[in-house]
Amino acid sequence: MFKFFEKKEKLESLNVDDISVVAMADGELIDICTVPDDIFSQKLMGETTAFDFGNEKVTICSPANGILSVLFPTGHAFGIQMKNGIELLVHIGINTVEADGDGFKVMNVKQGDVVKAGQPIVEVDFKKLSKKYNINTMLIITNNLDTPAQFTEPKSVKRGDSVLK
Repeated sequence: MFKFFEKKEKLESLNVDDISVVAMADGELIDICTVPDDIFSQKLMGETTAFDFGNEKVTICSPANGILSVLFPTGHAFGIQMKNGIELLVHIGINTVEADGDGFKVMNVKQGDVVKAGQPIVEVDFKKLSKKYNINTMLIITNNLDTPAQFTEPKSVKRGDSVLK
């Protein structure tokens, strides 16, 4: 069968409120302590959780409504600033900046865009990247502000599931 004719699932943004933080794709929310990078595992950048999205091509979506405040040209990381001022950073893999964009395809977005939770941001070829890199995907609250948020315990997640306690 020709994969060329397969219908690709179109990911729609999700209808969530402006304070929700959700899973960026289907996968496993894992214990951050298992990630082999101290910056992430010791939460040096802020409250952090990690996801295992498998090793195929996966579209990583916005975890919240807000502004796409940072979008690295390599596609390995992006930031969302929520309306309430909370800043989120999504970092795909460890040391994947070294891939120089190979294995990442930035979707139809640019830095400064208003985005909705569930809106596609980057398509990632985890199969290709997993040959050289740890491909856990981290979600970091870089400024916990006055009301510290905490991520839920490890569990299976679907795109759009809440990941905050």
